[in-house]
Amino acid sequence: MLIGYVSDHRYISLSGVEIELISTAGSSIAARSRASGAVHADVPAGDYEVVLAKVGYGSKRVRLTLPTKEPHQFRLLADGLLGYAWPKWVKSGEAAEFRVHSDAAYKLELWRYGWKKELIRPIGWFDEHGPRATVQIVPDGDYTQTGVMWNKFGYASPHHKQWVTAPEKSGLYYFHAKNENGVFFSFPWIVAPAKPTAPIAVLASNITWNAYNNFGGRSNYIHPDKLPPSPTANARLELGRYIDPTHVNYGISDYLPLSFDRPEPVCVVPENVQVTDPIAGRAACHLAPAEWRFLGWLEREKIAYDYYGETQLHFGQLDLDAYKILITTTHPEYWSSEMYYKVKQWVFERGGKLMYLGGNGLNADVEFLDGQTCIYRNEDERRLKPSASPTGKGISKDSPYESRFHVRAESEASLLGVVYDDRAIMTAAPYKVIDAPHWVFAGTGLKNGDTFGHASLHERIPGGASGHETDKRSVSSPPGTHLLAKGTNKDNGGGEMVLFDTPSRGSVFSVGSITWPASILVDDAVSRITGNVVRKFLEG
Repeated sequence: MLIGYVSDHRYISLSGVEIELISTAGSSIAARSRASGAVHADVPAGDYEVVLAKVGYGSKRVRLTLPTKEPHQFRLLADGLLGYAWPKWVKSGEAAEFRVHSDAAYKLELWRYGWKKELIRPIGWFDEHGPRATVQIVPDGDYTQTGVMWNKFGYASPHHKQWVTAPEKSGLYYFHAKNENGVFFSFPWIVAPAKPTAPIAVLASNITWNAYNNFGGRSNYIHPDKLPPSPTANARLELGRYIDPTHVNYGISDYLPLSFDRPEPVCVVPENVQVTDPIAGRAACHLAPAEWRFLGWLEREKIAYDYYGETQLHFGQLDLDAYKILITTTHPEYWSSEMYYKVKQWVFERGGKLMYLGGNGLNADVEFLDGQTCIYRNEDERRLKPSASPTGKGISKDSPYESRFHVRAESEASLLGVVYDDRAIMTAAPYKVIDAPHWVFAGTGLKNGDTFGHASLHERIPGGASGHETDKRSVSSPPGTHLLAKGTNKDNGGGEMVLFDTPSRGSVFSVGSITWPASILVDDAVSRITGNVVRKFLEG
């Protein structure tokens, strides 16, 4: 009888797992997972306690009634060091629980990430009397939908709850965990102000962080719709993105939810990295570590700001009317339609100033099921215009839709002035000046035809401030959207820097490039242009 499969936190099959099935009568049967992770055992129908053990992984006990309708998905967690704060976004004075998995005693500290890394305070050393009691477990099945629920099992005593109160100062904070074996892990914490303290609100793109987080085996890029029926043994030989030449990542319109209640290895900042260091790694270049570089620039320039998660905007915890400027950076790819129309109304009807310092932003709608779970409403990308899809396979040539967001709401160009366009995807280059006399270029010394944005901290795709993924104007751009500069990427694929004003005296400035914030600390022109816009918008 096929009882189920055993897999790790990335839904990779685990072989050689020792398994004991104990019946209610006390009889015991031994089994062992095979190369595919499959567990076979000839056992009578009934209730069982299943014990699983493998060297290098946390053991667990599961209660199971056999036979099951579908093969059971046993999930084990590898030894190591991981963690996250819950909630991941709070206001000053509110508390969050730190949830850490460690196979050895560990030390925890709280740091604030700005122009300098600042140690806020040590939190302490953590271990337990029981053996391996700081090792967490993960639920069986697809816990990308439900969350890992750490600190839920085995934490019945209130003395074992682990809470930290958010500091008074808003900003991006990181917990630093380091165990007695020298292993290090860091995890972000968004602290918004208890009440507004500055004229500028900066949004963390934490909905995008979650979209790229594949902890548990699913993200919005790996198995975005659902987990396959059996775990992966070899990705290059099994996943459609590698073996199917007609594969599209979003080929349907129905996707299972993803939970925020998971560690985020994609957002780790290594222990000794400073804000001016190159951004290493595939994910860090467009997620929290890259956004930190922009916050560092604000503080270097002595520009006061309050920091919020996109989730706090969605759930009404950010009062836009308390701010002159709203800034979103790097890669805010996923917004809810509620967020979009809230900001659009603020800009077009109440004079709000929006700075979009990123690329491929607001490109797909998000539906929140509750405070910790959302569905990424991707839509079938074959319904989109060719320029809106990175695959271009089977695209409808006469499609009216410029993005996944457009299918469910409207083109994001209606608010940003630009929309994602896949020409020159995964390239980077400087910008070329189009309108040098404009005030955004004041003090730069640039002339029409000059290039700027040559320097960049973006190591995944080095080359300049226009890159990784870029946006351009479209028929949906508001009247009067003015082109100021354009990236020199190949195939006319450079990001377009634009500006437009609204009748309510609102304004939108967009750069249309993910790599812009990776250049702001090391390229004088990128810094000066951004500063000019901030100062002008504060005056208005």
